[in-house]
Amino acid sequence: MNSQKIALLASGTGSNALNIISFFKENKNVNVEFVLSNKISAPIVESAQKLGINVLTCSNSEVESASFLLDICKEKQIDYIILAGFLRKIPAKLIEYYPEKIINIHPALLPNYGGEGMYGKFVHLEVMKNREIETGITVHFVDSEYDKGKIIAQFKCDLTENESLESIQAKIHELEMANFPRVIGEVLKR
Repeated sequence: MNSQKIALLASGTGSNALNIISFFKENKNVNVEFVLSNKISAPIVESAQKLGINVLTCSNSEVESASFLLDICKEKQIDYIILAGFLRKIPAKLIEYYPEKIINIHPALLPNYGGEGMYGKFVHLEVMKNREIETGITVHFVDSEYDKGKIIAQFKCDLTENESLESIQAKIHELEMANFPRVIGEVLKR
């Protein structure tokens, strides 16, 4: 089997991207071809470079135009694109070229708490406001609508009435670190 090439797209600290890089480091069947960020000052840029990963940066308008991302992915012969905290909408042209080959992680149990503007702490604050008794993460394929793509896997955690934003963030982070790279690996084996 030929090595699968993945591209990681990240906008912030990149804890998920770094976890994925670490998970596949010794895997001869998966190669992290590059990390792309739409923020040149994002911590993931320097962190990935220190690990020897090729890092690309782009503007938000380059992301929106689609041809920039599509050309890079074609040139590098990318098999799968992984969104690891990438806070831009993926252009339809890229989704059409990579049907069920773009994977995202969402910090809630979709279809709840999804959609435009629902990411990170904004999701958790809504979960708290609605006094949910559980939350979790959803790994899903990306389609043309925010957080509406086919669900690959979900992982839950219980919540108590004493949860804070920080405690929910910690629980979600733990679920992401334990499960996201493993689920990606399972999809790549299909």
